[in-house]
Amino acid sequence: MLEAKAKPVDVAVGILTRENGDVLLGQRPAGKPYAGYWEFPGGKVEPGEDVFSALQREFVEELGVTIVSAEPWCCVEHVYEHAHVRLYFYISRDWRGEPQSLEGQAFAWQGLVDVTPLLPATIPLLEWLDQLRYARTGS
Repeated sequence: MLEAKAKPVDVAVGILTRENGDVLLGQRPAGKPYAGYWEFPGGKVEPGEDVFSALQREFVEELGVTIVSAEPWCCVEHVYEHAHVRLYFYISRDWRGEPQSLEGQAFAWQGLVDVTPLLPATIPLLEWLDQLRYARTGS
């Protein structure tokens, strides 16, 4: 297991939301740690790249979607057995294009109920997202 003192890898993570509250989730492909687990799409921030630019690049590369705007939401650090990550979550309701599986990953628009298995670092965020949705819609 990695020690918590290892330098974290910065990761840009996007939460695309539809009017009905559904969010876009991707499934980690075979051969990667936590294969088969669901996650919010995103990827590593490259050297010299800001987080929002990384988010935009990753969504174009993985899903063919252009993020027009997104709000920084929260940052979570998590130490997995294979990596120490610092996840920068952005919420976007403003994008262009329909998601496509450009890297062979499964993806789906889903509500936040019964999404399993979900990456451990993402689990605490589900309640927060549900509270945001409730505050926005009142239901």
